[in-house]
Formats: sequence, C-alpha cells, structure tokens
Amino acid sequence: MIGVTPPKSDATLHVIEGSLSPRYVTESARAHEISGFDLVLVGYSSSSAEGFLVALHAAAHTRRLGYLVAHRPGFVAPTLMARKVATFDQLTDGRLALHIITGKSDDEQEGDGDFSPKAQRYRRAAEYLEVMKLTWSSEQPFDFSGEFYRVHGAHSDVRPLQKPHPLLFFGGASAEALTMGARHCDVYAIYAEPLTSTRERVSQFRAQAAAFGRTPSFNVSVRPIIAETEAAAWDKANKILAAMTGKKGWSRQEAVSGPVDNAGRRLMSFALQGDIYDERLWMPIARATGALGNTSCLVGTPEQVAQSILRYYRLGVSSFLIRGFDPFNDTVEFGRELIPRIKAGAIEIDRLQAAV
Repeated sequence: MIGVTPPKSDATLHVIEGSLSPRYVTESARAHEISGFDLVLVGYSSSSAEGFLVALHAAAHTRRLGYLVAHRPGFVAPTLMARKVATFDQLTDGRLALHIITGKSDDEQEGDGDFSPKAQRYRRAAEYLEVMKLTWSSEQPFDFSGEFYRVHGAHSDVRPLQKPHPLLFFGGASAEALTMGARHCDVYAIYAEPLTSTRERVSQFRAQAAAFGRTPSFNVSVRPIIAETEAAAWDKANKILAAMTGKKGWSRQEAVSGPVDNAGRRLMSFALQGDIYDERLWMPIARATGALGNTSCLVGTPEQVAQSILRYYRLGVSSFLIRGFDPFNDTVEFGRELIPRIKAGAIEIDRLQAAV
C-alpha cells in the first residue's frame, strides 16, 4: 500500500505544492508507517520542495517505511542521478523507489526552464534511464552517445542496495509514455478507472512490455471515502464534492478548463459519461476539478471499499496508492479500517489461486 506525505498539513486536493513543515513531514511519515503503508509518494512540481531532501528527512525519522520519490529526468545528469539514487538507497537501507515523470504540462514544465515538447521529454527520459541503469550495473567505466546524453569513462563507486536497482514507476497514457515504460520501468501507475478499461490496459501493457522481455507490475491510484455506513459514506462524499467546487489543482493550472495530459483526459472522459461505475467508483470530483490529478474515488464502508480494491487486485494490480481529502486523519483511518482488510483479502485471493 502506498500513501502520500504532504509538505504541510493543509493540503487536500493536491499535496505537492505549498511551504514546508519539517515537523508535519515527520508526523505524516510516522503515521503512515504505524498505519501499515509500505511506501509514501513524495511528489514533484516546478514550485514544490525538493523531494529527495523531503524523503531523506522523513526516512531519518522512520524505520521501515519506503519512499516513492517523483523525479523528472532532464535537470540533473543521469550519471549524477544514478549516484544520488544509490546513495539514498544505501543510507536508508533500501527504502527508495522512483516515480519517473516528464511534466504534467508544457506550461508547468517551463517553470523549471524546460521548453522541450512532451514527446521529446519522453525520448529523453528513456535515454536517461538507460544511462542510469548502465551507471548502476557497469563494473568498468563506460561510454555512451545518444540523442540527448553523451558520457565518456562514466563510473560509479556506489551502487544501490536493492538489486538490480530500486523500483521504477511511471505513469501516462500517450504512445511515447507507454514506449518508455515498456522498455525501462517496473511498475505502471494508473488512475482508478472502471474495471473493464483497467483490464484492457493491464492486458495491453503486459503485451507491450513482453515484446522487450519484461514483466511489469501495476499500481492504481484512488481516493477512498469511507464511513461506518454506506449512507454516511455517500453523505461524506457529497460534502467533500461541495468543498472541491472551483478547485483546479496546482496553482499554475488554476485557469485551465480541463485535463492537461492524456491520463487526465481518460479520467475526464469517464467522469463526463457517468457519476458511478462498478457500484462504488465515483467520478464527480474528477469532473469538478478538471481531472488534474488522482481524483477518482471509491465510496462505501471499509469492507465495501476494500472489496472494490480487491477487484482490481484480481485483474493483476499489485499495489495501490490511496489517500483521502483529510490527509493525516485519513491516513490513520485507512490504517485502522482499510489496509488490514485489503491485505487479508489479497492473501486469501492468492491462497485460493494457488490451490487451483
């Protein structure tokens, strides 16, 4: 299970902007660890606090919790980034994973001085990952010459603790994103969509990765909204929706009228077609906020929502990023009411499948 650790306590819709509270980062990370999360996402935007430093601070105050750090290739040399990742992984006893992102929109990417079009950024990211992997694996100095990077005699004295390297997540729905991920990444992260479309995406990407001799894993991001009764959960969902009206996500995108990437466009298309799918997948918040982030929700009692999440597990989704709209309190509630049910259900599903 993956959570999200925000930089401060007042984040609701998106949690990668805003000033930094070291105390809250520590408290949030510890709450996730106590609640049974395996990883927490540390996000990235062109104005946010630097994610590796946030994660290293949190890691110093936790023992088991891992950190999924969002990283945009292109601003740091891949050989330096490879050493940075290896150093972090060694210092934290193997508690690092990377989420490779290329920028949600051209406008937002320009805030860090990158004016490359998105298709080019994906080609650059693929080459970047190739150089990083060579840095981690090469016993002898190596040369590399590509479209975006050229090195001579590259070598690293430090290697990741995790072998062959920390898990590489990625997201996206464009052809360029899928090509990069199929060749280089370990986990395909998608927003929660209806089960039918999720089944299709899992099948299609498995086939695409298999062409490169790779077997990927899958992650689904969703916002659980839970309460003691189903009626109370739907009432809670509608109150959250009322509070979300007019909020568009990141401040650099407040004037945007709709999705800015292919993943968001997919999410918005489902939101425009209907409010509820598969009994509990609830889309109005995605529609109200322009689908600028993971805003599809599962609504119900803890048992009902856990069963809905396990339906994705049966499709081959092996990890879930869950966060609520009251970050700290929802972390604690999910750890008490939701995560134990999901983990127990997954064990039972695996047991039954092994017996067949």
